[in-house]
Amino acid sequence: MNAKKKYETIIGLEVHVQLSTKSKAYCSDPNIFGEAPNTCISPISLGYPGTLPRINKEVIKSAVKLGLALNCSITEYNLYARKNYFYPDLPKGYQITQDKTPICTGGYIEINTKNNKKKIALTRIHMEEDAGKSIHDLDPFFSLIDFNRAGVPLLEIVSEPEIKSSEEAYQYLYEVRKLVRHIDISNGNMEEGSLRCDANISVRKKGEKELRNRVEVKNINSLKNVMRAIELEVARQIDCYENNKQVNQETRNYNAHNNTTTVLRTKEDAHDYRYFPEPDIPPIVIDDEFIKIVQEDMPALPKELYHKYTTDYKLSDYDANCLIDEKELSDFFNAVIKHTKSYKTVANIIMGTLKSYLNEHAISIKEMDIKAPHIAELASMIDENQVSHIIMSQKLFPKMVNQNDAPKKIAKENGWIQEDNIDMIEKHIEDVIKKYPEKVEQYQNGNINLLGLFMGEIMRKTKGKFNPKSINQVLQNKLKK
Repeated sequence: MNAKKKYETIIGLEVHVQLSTKSKAYCSDPNIFGEAPNTCISPISLGYPGTLPRINKEVIKSAVKLGLALNCSITEYNLYARKNYFYPDLPKGYQITQDKTPICTGGYIEINTKNNKKKIALTRIHMEEDAGKSIHDLDPFFSLIDFNRAGVPLLEIVSEPEIKSSEEAYQYLYEVRKLVRHIDISNGNMEEGSLRCDANISVRKKGEKELRNRVEVKNINSLKNVMRAIELEVARQIDCYENNKQVNQETRNYNAHNNTTTVLRTKEDAHDYRYFPEPDIPPIVIDDEFIKIVQEDMPALPKELYHKYTTDYKLSDYDANCLIDEKELSDFFNAVIKHTKSYKTVANIIMGTLKSYLNEHAISIKEMDIKAPHIAELASMIDENQVSHIIMSQKLFPKMVNQNDAPKKIAKENGWIQEDNIDMIEKHIEDVIKKYPEKVEQYQNGNINLLGLFMGEIMRKTKGKFNPKSINQVLQNKLKK
């Protein structure tokens, strides 16, 4: 029997969401990724003696937003705590966090598994601050410290140990990333460190009730690496148990370059951090009025958008999910359909032509100077067969981007509007039929694939000016015996 089949996997994820606030969690230092090292700092974020932290209200708002989106209970009376540990890039020697009173408790994240949907229960969501960054690969003799990240606000989402596989972990993290982008509290970019994941992993023989020692795997920086790191650690633990070796409770570092983990430290327990109340920040009381204000400001959640797209707009499951996966695209889709009911055509333009243009030019939709009403007009032109898809994607759309002008105006100026002049269509068809008498005979004897040859020849000859549907209809009539 395969050893892996004798065991079941138990996973709990700790996801750190770096918030997109303008300033840091407890001071006014700018929260900007990619700035020159040690330029977004002050005596407060560096923990100088005598400095005092102040609460960033936007952090509270973001936490309540996330809690509401995940069906959590919002804690009314919030205390802050100090989590004490030494690390070179932790300037204060402690982290301001929450211990006894996390701002959100309970709730769940719904994931799509192969067979159905599954709810992963949450333990808590709490507010805390980030540490700085140690850099070990720029100087051959010294480690360098960049404190820009020190004090950047984080929300830590802690799941119950209900995740049973690397695939479920992937889906869980995928849903978290999608959600934080849609409620606009984080860009969710794992490569930048805006979303970071630590996985607590243990295995036990099927049928056992007691949990065995768990191992925390850190430094996982992509969705695919979450799967790889979990599968690697599960295999390592099973191998240990099968060879009568002990699995120690410890923290391991994941190296994506060679797909290995190494021991960082033996696992600390809560008492090792010497938590105690943060004396410089008074308790924060979150009343019903504040929650109501946040709730009224909530955008549509991904599951609400999915229902609307598939039910009201009759989009396919694939189209709906593709749009929702990228908030900028779904926002633009929502803006465009205010001006048209060509929902499917708009989705095709956005997911096809527009997205290809963005990828080709390595830009975001916010960097494109194009108006939603113009895309709506373009969709109507396609539905009314006024312009071919080839002309639209290869000529008209690029012109629209460069000129930021209405598509109908551009198409008329360039002679791209398709005509339904039947007399002219018949003339071009007759010319092609005369050119290929042998092909005509073969078509009439059953080789219907030759229709594409005739269509292609006519489209080239007419330079896409005539409606393909009209050409196709007249051509088939002309080719009949």
